[in-house]
Amino acid sequence: MLNGKRILLIISGGIAAVKAPALISLLQKDGAEVSAIMTKNAEEFITPLAINSLTKEKLRTELFDPKDPMDHIYLTRDTDLIIVAPATANLMAKMVQGIADDLASATLLAKNKPALIAPAMNVEMWDNEATQANYKTLLKRADLTLLGPAVGSMACGETGAGRMVEPEQILAAAQAHFAPKPLAGLKAAITTGPTVEPIDPVRYISNRSSGKQGDAIARELQRLGADVTLVSGPTSLPDPKGVNTVRVESAKQMLAACKEALPADIFIAAAAVADWTPAEVADKKMKKQPGQDTLSIDLVQNPDILKTIGTSETARPRLVIGFAAETNDVLANATKKLNSKGADMIVANLIDGENPAFGSDQNQVYFLKHSGTEQLPKMGKDEVAKAIGAQVVAFFHKSTPLQRDFRAETAPAADHK
Repeated sequence: MLNGKRILLIISGGIAAVKAPALISLLQKDGAEVSAIMTKNAEEFITPLAINSLTKEKLRTELFDPKDPMDHIYLTRDTDLIIVAPATANLMAKMVQGIADDLASATLLAKNKPALIAPAMNVEMWDNEATQANYKTLLKRADLTLLGPAVGSMACGETGAGRMVEPEQILAAAQAHFAPKPLAGLKAAITTGPTVEPIDPVRYISNRSSGKQGDAIARELQRLGADVTLVSGPTSLPDPKGVNTVRVESAKQMLAACKEALPADIFIAAAAVADWTPAEVADKKMKKQPGQDTLSIDLVQNPDILKTIGTSETARPRLVIGFAAETNDVLANATKKLNSKGADMIVANLIDGENPAFGSDQNQVYFLKHSGTEQLPKMGKDEVAKAIGAQVVAFFHKSTPLQRDFRAETAPAADHK
């Protein structure tokens, strides 16, 4: 419920502006106090009178109002949340560039409160390289939450991405913003991506991990209120907003960064850590010699990060979750990992032609716990992250039987996966 929450609605000039009255009504029925700003272009689609008749406060349209010359500064000071719906390509570009040539853009530049942004535009405008670059820039900002756009038919007669999400979805996002955070006060450390183990100054051993799943988990736990540190091997992904990201390369560096992130309440080892590393690293590029047909490199085991953290006598987090990517015998291998690494849960997946996992946007996983095994359907990695987040919340709020005293067991030898 939004009882007593003060919401500032900014309406910019797109056909989706006609949905503003419905959104205002939904927000008010949920208990919010709504004030509004309209751009000049928005007035081409809906009259100021229509908006002013719904809001109890005066509708603002002018940057320089003789009666309120500092509106663009003070409007957000008495606001709990800003909603921009619709957010046109033009207004999004202004937000990226810091342009403040009207009341809406000046208010967004001077704001000190979080904002929900609901983009809406023609599909070609949405697909334009400039719009996509602006969207990706706004995604990185911790003070903004972008909603959509949705895919569907448009007033222009075309079909595709660019529809504003429905008012009901915007209301739900506003409610979620103010909802209690179930992991508030808890600290989480998460590993993601591959590690790279140098052979010489130009070559290394690594794997195909993209880091997408670990990043999605970090975003989800941060959304649920946890203070998240993400220890990431080399990936091409941007740092998740609101998350403390530590970039590393080798397994040894990753372990050191994990130890630095402790103490923590939650540890999730989602990284694909290389099991082996060269015993010696050449200081110069290893050149192929005349007549040489083979090359042997001595490898030694890397530190086992999951087992090191999971079996720590002094700094073990309350909840430890590991990952197992297997090409065969997925449940048997994951069960071995569950019992040998001091973990409370293993997220396991089979890597094959139908489930490439590495680099894909989808994943099909099992949750292995000491109380049993659950198979999840194939789903997007963000959905997998939400399922893992639900397990974490349940553990801390319902005392689920994930954890046991691993020190009382005789663990089999580590498999260094």
